[in-house]
Amino acid sequence: MKIVVIGGSGLIGSRLVTLLSKAGHQAIAASPRSGVNSVTGEGLSDALIDAEVVVDVTNAPSWEPQAVLDFFRASARQLGKAEVAAGVRHHVALSIVGAERMPENAYFAAKVAQEEVIEAAGVPYTIVRATQFMEFIGGIADFSTDGTTVRIGDGLFQPIAADDVAANLAQVALGAPLNGTVDIAGPDRAPFAEIVARYLESVRDPRTVVTDRDARYYGGQVEALSLVPLGDARIGRIGLGQWLARTHAE
Repeated sequence: MKIVVIGGSGLIGSRLVTLLSKAGHQAIAASPRSGVNSVTGEGLSDALIDAEVVVDVTNAPSWEPQAVLDFFRASARQLGKAEVAAGVRHHVALSIVGAERMPENAYFAAKVAQEEVIEAAGVPYTIVRATQFMEFIGGIADFSTDGTTVRIGDGLFQPIAADDVAANLAQVALGAPLNGTVDIAGPDRAPFAEIVARYLESVRDPRTVVTDRDARYYGGQVEALSLVPLGDARIGRIGLGQWLARTHAE
């Protein structure tokens, strides 16, 4: 089966291409570096020839509110048009658990807009909503730092490893379209500040982590269940402790 991974050279896309290729499929990594631009449409028609499935794991180059919104809307529209023309039978997109619950977070709002375009495109689809990646915890800590203190919102956190995200996307891509959404999350759920503190301790970072109800998560207010699945979710196999140990061993 030919499966085109849009954003196939990134954190998730590269892992997904490897998994699909090992399973015997023709997995194509499509990105601007390979001459495929999902925003302008450049190279899309040629890349999608004979493709049965397209998996969109693109990431916006800018998180400025208007720029990130324009990116995801334009990309989803171009992909939808190209997929209809090519006869693609399944569009899979990676989105975020709780995106609709934090409208002040510009990135989350843009992902909601992307989902709306996908739903209206006319291509059978499955949207995979993931919790925050374990690989991003360090960046979250940096963004939330005030002096030597890391201020984290008062909510629960359930991060998932990039390897588990890729594995779930591969499973979905090889299945039938749901014309709906699937939530995926890591196996460990704990207060947001506790997980960030575990990460910093593991890398011997001396910063102090505190829970601050007024702390913003990239502009959004964190409530108790803002960032975790509310119902059924597919749970990854890699726990935070295992991921931390493996990451530091590499």
